[in-house]
This record gives sequence, structure tokens and C-alpha cells, in this order.
Amino acid sequence: MGVYRIRVSTGSSLHAGSLNEVKLWLVGEHGEAAVKTRLRPAIPGKEDEIKVDVAEYLGPLLLVKLRKRRLLKDDAWFCNWISVQGPGNSDAELRFPCYRWVEGDGILKLPEGIGRTVVDDPQGLFRKYREEELEERRKLYRWGNWKDGLILNVAGTKLSDLPVDERFLEDKRIDFETSLAKGLADLAIKDSLNILTCWNDLDDFNRIFWCGQSKLAERVRDSWKEDALFGYQFLNGANPMLLRRSDRLPQRLMFPPGMEELQAQLEKELLGGTLFEADYSLLDGIKANVILCSQQHLAAPLVMLKLQPDGKLLPMVIQLQLPRIGGAPPPLFLPTDPEMVWLLAKCWVRSSDFQLHELQSHLLRGHLMAEVFTVATMRCLPSIHPIFKLVIPHLRYTLEINVRARSGLVSDMGVFDQVVSTGGGGHVELLKRAGASLTYGSFCPPEDLADRGLLGVKSCYYGQDALRLWEITYRYVEGIVNLHYKTDSAVKDDLELQAWCREITEIGLQGAQDRGFPNSLQSREQACHFVTMCIFTCTGQHSSIHLGQLDWFTWVPNTPCTMRLPPPTTKDATLKTVMATLPNVHQASLQMSITWQLGRRQPYMVALGQHKEEYFSDPEPKAVLTKFREELAILDKEIESRNEKLEMPYEYLRPSLVENSVAI
Repeated sequence: MGVYRIRVSTGSSLHAGSLNEVKLWLVGEHGEAAVKTRLRPAIPGKEDEIKVDVAEYLGPLLLVKLRKRRLLKDDAWFCNWISVQGPGNSDAELRFPCYRWVEGDGILKLPEGIGRTVVDDPQGLFRKYREEELEERRKLYRWGNWKDGLILNVAGTKLSDLPVDERFLEDKRIDFETSLAKGLADLAIKDSLNILTCWNDLDDFNRIFWCGQSKLAERVRDSWKEDALFGYQFLNGANPMLLRRSDRLPQRLMFPPGMEELQAQLEKELLGGTLFEADYSLLDGIKANVILCSQQHLAAPLVMLKLQPDGKLLPMVIQLQLPRIGGAPPPLFLPTDPEMVWLLAKCWVRSSDFQLHELQSHLLRGHLMAEVFTVATMRCLPSIHPIFKLVIPHLRYTLEINVRARSGLVSDMGVFDQVVSTGGGGHVELLKRAGASLTYGSFCPPEDLADRGLLGVKSCYYGQDALRLWEITYRYVEGIVNLHYKTDSAVKDDLELQAWCREITEIGLQGAQDRGFPNSLQSREQACHFVTMCIFTCTGQHSSIHLGQLDWFTWVPNTPCTMRLPPPTTKDATLKTVMATLPNVHQASLQMSITWQLGRRQPYMVALGQHKEEYFSDPEPKAVLTKFREELAILDKEIESRNEKLEMPYEYLRPSLVENSVAI
């Protein structure tokens, strides 16, 4: 009984407002009351306020219900939140988060923003709401299977198949599609200007090197032939996920007669703990693409490198193919070989790195994993659940960007089929192979860096920053988990949480428990580790792989998308051989255009932890988020300070540049 003050916030994006009327109901423990005043939230970014006199005694408020009634047509409304302040000055204002589109004329229920597990609801006040919400969500979010043998994805092949809340808001959509059109226009101009020219020299690639390149990209263009820059990329480039410290000489490394001195040098570095390797065996046997009736080619290199006292990582030997039973050992390429021979061997390594970067490290371990987390979260965790509130900001836009990738990049006749040597089906086979080797530990930097022997490598800035960011994220997750789970038993007894974990491991990842992924969470520590893994994968890990593309892939010879001649089996390569092997004008131009489109800084990017949505309404979780933001700001300043002293700054894990979700 008494006067309630109600505020309603409309989203700020274009078309977020609605001319339709909105009716509200207040639902308390002891009753329900319809709000007579109708809202018409027509203006984006506006807060509407009404005061209503309610005759019924409602008791503590649990839910706000709303229903949008069309006039002449359905006009969708994006609602941020609804807040209600009850009778009396002492009554706190309660926040009911929404952050979704309101469509049609069905009734939408919004629970108050305090996170509650099933265990936190012993009277079952929210049981029916939780069950109904998940039942509806499971109809909207269904598992699909883009290709047999891969981890699962959301059902649907077109953007229109996605739930409306997973679509880009209008500002993001316009920017994305405008930049895509610009990239295609640039591609057409480059093609037309170069269509009749002959490329005879590596400097000819400068003719297409004018698409918003970065300062580091210019440094790469000028220094890409140097062994130090080649080695640096394994530590801190676009794909720092392959390098590992050697604990023995690889079995595939066979030394032809006359290579005894090289073998002795490698064994010396091995004993000193300074021998590292990058093995691309995953590419062995993958069928190469055929582009416009022209056969493309793949290799499966092995690179052995030594870590010098000054922190530089230098290549010692490159083997481009695995040995074959009964065949002659494949040649070993050395820094002492003729300049073009050695350069061509390094180009083959970098082209192989392009394939594994884009398909294994970027698409599979970033985008597709985040999609599994997204679908499982929407199917298993109601919006009132604290873990839903914790992870949902880190799942924003992931489904749309992935559908766009499947329909444009890796689709039939997509970009991969047009210009990438693993296109034409090889990319799918590679994803299957890579998916079969996904391990839980490889998604957790403390375990991954230890396994690869990179802990303590001072020149591995990726490793240092990944550890720090993981630790900060873990403390953030731990703060939220400890607020809502006071004991390990509370974790074990949360059936929704257990279903979420099981859905990820057994269904989305197609039975990954044999590779270390848990199918149940038995303690608070285990829950913190698992949730941190999910958030870090969607934020820091993806950004560490994504952000380097513009820097390292823009100068095409440094990371060629395809190779037009077979890997060399002799050491008689010339400049003509190199130019005939690297991508042609159109292939290089398309690589440049797509790299710019996807690698450019995003104007609507949300930095890690800086989301405006407030899914928690109570002060304790807000304080945990504030602490998280403070620690991120400290790390950002420390990385900035360190980078000022470096010849090549490493910025891919700076919190201010890390995106809050896989949104591009």
C-alpha cells in the first residue's frame, strides 16, 4: 500500500525506443498489482519516471512484469532496466535489470537484481520463474552442428535465425557493414591499379600497403627479413600459442650426413634449457586449396630456435616437411644458406603460422569456444543466477560475429576458399584435428605456460601479461563466487551450475572430460578456475590473438595467406622463386582488406570490465567489480610504463585494449 516511484531506462542505440505502449505489474511476496499508467518509451537513452498509488499490500518486491501492446504494428523496445522505490523514504530503490529487446505482446518477467542460486531460494519464490525462463531459452538457443566432427555451435545459418538479443545493435551493425564495404572498395581499387602490372620484387608489395596500417606494421615491412623479428613473433606476435621449450630433440628432426655440427649445437642448447621449438605437424596431410584452377600448397614445418642471454629468440634450423618412411630425409634449412633460400623457408613457416593462427588459435580456441560458453549459459543459467550475471557481459555479440564468419569467411566460396591455402575443405579438416586436441589446461595460462616451458622467459611479454590478467580475473571471479557460495557444498548442490558445466564439457565440446575439462564442479576453487577460464578465453586470450593481425599480417610477405609453389626440396631458390611462391596481387590485396576490416580498432569496442550494464543490484558485487576495474587500471599503467622502455611495445593484453567479449 502506498505510492511507488518507478523509473524505466531505454537503451541509447538507434531504434531502441518504441511508440508502443508498455504496461507494468509489480509482484511482491504477498500480492501483485497492475500499474494503471501506461508507458510509451519512444526516445532512445531516456529515463521515464512515473509515480503510482497501489492499494494492495505487496510485501517485498520480487518481480516486475511488463507487456508491450502494439498500436498499428509491433515496434520493438530495448529496455535497460526498471527501478522501483516503495512507499516511505526509507525504502531502498530496487533495480530490475533487463538489457534486452521487448518484442511482441507476451509478458516479460524481470526479477530483482540480487543474484540468487537455487540454494539461495529455499522458499522457492523464484522457482517457477527460473523454470519458465530456461524452458523458453532452450527453444531459442538450440545446439547446431556446422560440420560433423567439430565442437557444437548455435543452431541457424543466417543472422535472422539468431535470437534478437544476440544481434548487433544498430550502431555496431552500421559500423561493421560500412567498414566491410570500404574494405571491398579498397580491394577493387587495388585490383584495378595492379591488374596489368608484373610483380618482380618484394618491394612491389608496397603497392597495396596503404590500408590503414599500424606503426608496427611499417616496422614489420622494413625488418621482416631479420631473424630476430622472425623469432620474436613466436614469443609476442599474433600467435604466441605454438612455441614450447624443448625437452628432447624432436623425433621428426632427421640429420642428413654432414649435419653433425648442427646436431651438436642443438644438443648443447637443449642441455642449457635454451632450445625451443615450433611444430606445425598438425598441417601434415591437409589437402591444399585449388584457387581459380591453380593448385595451392601447404607445408608442415618444424622450427628450432635458441634463446639468447639478451632475450632474443633466433632460428637455428627449419624443416619444412615430415620425413616419409623409405624416403630421403627432408632438407634442413639454415641461416647460413643463401639469402633467398633461407628467406623462402621462413616464408613457409610464416604461411603455416597464418593457417594455425586463423583456424586453431583464433577461430577455434577463441570464437567457437566462446560460442559454446554462450549457448550453454543461455540454456542452463537463468538471469537471476549470479554466474549468469557474472559471465553475460563477456558473451555479447559472439553469436552474430560467428554466424557472419561461418557465412562469409569459412563458408563455401568464402574468403578462405578464395585466397587461403587451407580453403576448399582443408580448413574444416584442420579444425577437426585441432578440436580433438583441445585440453583444459591449454586454456589456463598458469598451466599452459608451465607446460610449454615459458614461465620465467623475460622476453615473453605475452606470458607475463597473460598471467597477470588471469590472476586479476581470477580474483574478480573469486569475489563473486565467495559472495554466493559460502561452502563447497553450496557449489555441489547448485543444480543449475552443475548443468551449465556439464552442458559445456559433455555437449558443446562433445565429451571433453577426457581432455581435462570438468563435467561437474565440486568446490569453490574449482568453480572459480572454470569460470575464470571462460571469461579469460572470451577476453584476454581472444584479444592476444586478434589484435596482432593488423600489425603482423598487413605486410603480406611476413605472413602469406597462401603459397603458389610447392615447398622447396633443394637450396637453389632465387628472388623469382620467392615471388612466384608468395600470393599474387589479388590474393595479397584481399588479405590486406580483410586484415584491415577485422583488425582495425573498433569504435564501439567495450574494454575489459568497462561494460555499462549492471546485472547485479546489491552493493557487494558492485564493490567486487570496482576492485576488478581498479586492478585492471593498475596493470594497464604498468604495461604502458614497461612498453616505454621496449623497442617494440607489446600491447595485446593491455586491459584498455582487451575487448570485453568476442565481438569482432
